[in-house]
Amino acid sequence: MKITFLGTGTSQGIPVIGSKDEVCLSTNQKDKRLRSSLMMEWDNQVYVIDCGPDFRQQLLTAGASRLDGILFTHYHADHTAGLDDIRPFSLRNGFVKMYMDQTVADNLKERFAYIFATENRYAGAPNVSIEIFENKSFNLGGKEIYPVEVMHGWLRIFGFRIDKMAYVTDAKTVSEREKEKLKGLDVLIVNALRIDPHPTHFNLEEALEFIAELKPQKAYLTHISHRLGFHERVSKQLPPNVFLAYDGLQVEINA
Repeated sequence: MKITFLGTGTSQGIPVIGSKDEVCLSTNQKDKRLRSSLMMEWDNQVYVIDCGPDFRQQLLTAGASRLDGILFTHYHADHTAGLDDIRPFSLRNGFVKMYMDQTVADNLKERFAYIFATENRYAGAPNVSIEIFENKSFNLGGKEIYPVEVMHGWLRIFGFRIDKMAYVTDAKTVSEREKEKLKGLDVLIVNALRIDPHPTHFNLEEALEFIAELKPQKAYLTHISHRLGFHERVSKQLPPNVFLAYDGLQVEINA
């Protein structure tokens, strides 16, 4: 399986509009972060986790010409606002499969009512197929997917384990039961918002403690704000098996 980090930024991205912060003014491309999304490819299939407001730009940059499905972690706009950008894929393939829990489905049906309308439907709306998952495994393109329940402050959301890779974003707390699903990983991807504590996201210290407890072979930090600091400077301070992800980074993962 090959993964591509389509975006590694938090809800405002980096640079933040109008900000004079030194990280926002950086000329290093690794300090420029679109909203978080991950593309996964195996057996000539392409799936993504989340489709935020930068989704069209991300897919164009990645040269994507195929999309077999989308996994949603939760309904916040920085993870769902690019839903309309799947139109070219639904036109080619008839529909795009979307995997989500019931709270995400209810939210998207309200916010994107024109997509889910059954009467007087707008002809240009993307065609979608919704698959509702609960906190138990399901099949995706021949692979077993294990949802991982985490708490994003007060909101229950989901990460995903696929083979020996797991993607967990927007987490603040994770139960011991759910941590068991994250043992024995080759690659763990987890959010690290900033240096200072935050009420609904891991900060850097919490993310590193989480990684140290789970002991993956490698870990990549994502969902990063400008308040974490410069990519190069932070990278030098991390443990040897922990890396700051950046937009466009590709990683090969053995099944």
